[in-house]
Amino acid sequence: MGRGRVQLKRIENKINRQVTFSKRRSGLLKKAHEISVLCDAEVAVIVFSNKGKLYEYASTDSSMDKILDKYERYSFAERSVVSADLDAQGNWCYEYSKLKSKIESIQKNQRHLMGEQLEGLSLKEIQQLEQQLDNSLKHIRSRKNQKMTDSISALQKKEKELQEQNKLLEKEVRHLTLALSEKRKAITQQSHWEQIEAVPATSPSTSNFLITANSLPTLNIGTIQAGQNGGGDTTPSEVRFHQWMLRH
Repeated sequence: MGRGRVQLKRIENKINRQVTFSKRRSGLLKKAHEISVLCDAEVAVIVFSNKGKLYEYASTDSSMDKILDKYERYSFAERSVVSADLDAQGNWCYEYSKLKSKIESIQKNQRHLMGEQLEGLSLKEIQQLEQQLDNSLKHIRSRKNQKMTDSISALQKKEKELQEQNKLLEKEVRHLTLALSEKRKAITQQSHWEQIEAVPATSPSTSNFLITANSLPTLNIGTIQAGQNGGGDTTPSEVRFHQWMLRH
């Protein structure tokens, strides 16, 4: 006798249901791989378990995103037959559903990265998550070190510029100090000469220099001068000395 037709209904036993799901899932993914290889077809399979765990398959030469984008374009082309209003409304609904799915996927990955809701992940998925975290941490540390190195280089460059500016300022200060000192010296000398020039002509310190030689008293000294004829006659003669020529 032939095998009877199996009635399809929900398996009530939880363990049997899980075993059947694993077998049928593996068979489904295997058939999808076979049809993609044998018929050179683009195949994408998406399966969610009752716990919300995702199982997917995409043909080797394609990716899931590429196949889904192609499916979206094909679906949009079919919906273009409908009226403009219904088409616009359907497009908005489709975009809403697409964005909602992406947001849910991102939130789920974020919770996994935060160490939450890891109960439904397999060992391989946890290892992949750990590897992803390690790679992210390496990139973060590398970026931090690069930022610190750039900051130190900028500070060193700024320090060098400030030192050069300080040297220029010190040089200018020295020049200004020297110029100010010379200017003060010139002002002092000019003031001294002005004071000397401002002294009155009748001042006791300079009156002796203003007296002429003719106004000074003289001293007469008599001498004997021989005659022109060689005789013994002599005549007195006067020699005048000014008082300022005699030593006290």
